[in-house]
Amino acid sequence: MTASEHMPGAQELGAQARALVRSRDRGALATAMKDDGWPYASLVMVACDAAGNPLLMISELAEHTQNILSEDRVGLLIDGTSGLDNPLTGARVSLMGRAAKTTDKNHRARYIARHPDAALYAGFADFALYRLDVERVHVVAGFGDIHWVEKSAYGFDHATAGELMAAEADIVNHMNEDHPDAVQLYAAKLLGLADRGWVLTGIDPEGCDLRNGGTVARLAFDAPIGKPAEARAALVKLVEKARKIG
Repeated sequence: MTASEHMPGAQELGAQARALVRSRDRGALATAMKDDGWPYASLVMVACDAAGNPLLMISELAEHTQNILSEDRVGLLIDGTSGLDNPLTGARVSLMGRAAKTTDKNHRARYIARHPDAALYAGFADFALYRLDVERVHVVAGFGDIHWVEKSAYGFDHATAGELMAAEADIVNHMNEDHPDAVQLYAAKLLGLADRGWVLTGIDPEGCDLRNGGTVARLAFDAPIGKPAEARAALVKLVEKARKIG
């Protein structure tokens, strides 16, 4: 079998799906109307936990939240087709699972770092953070390239990344305050993003998240990490790689 004929396995498909989900900051949430069960789709802003499960900061006053309180099974479409002449050739992922409130402080911090405007309303009594526990994934990697992925293949096992996630805020602040030029190098040389003003908003075992105004970007590591020292080494390696390019 040639490289062009390579058929990805479940774990590879799960990693591809997770990478797309981590790279986007919004999606279309599908819930069942609480009164009659009709499908209802709405725009939501998204972040991810360390395992790649989506996080949503939503108001209890919103229609979709009322639906979730009645039926916690939801769908979430993450669209990776923006800018393509033929969107049907692009990647998109439909996540299915159950949405439940989370009070995890790291989840809250990750969401607000990804969406700074959320700090303005995150403390309101009607707002709460929900985590989508992904159970099944439908991956469309391109035209006709369609796969189902189960939970075991989608979720990233981050059991060994506790130290990294505990140190995430310190790592992000250190990079933005002490090494802002490195963050610009990541964006310009490794991601091809010309504008300056990029900041790091998160780091997880598989990569780091960047933001510039209303635009987000994702930079993957060459290999998963689990400890702060490994994060430092990976970030230094990315700087060296970026400098070699330019």
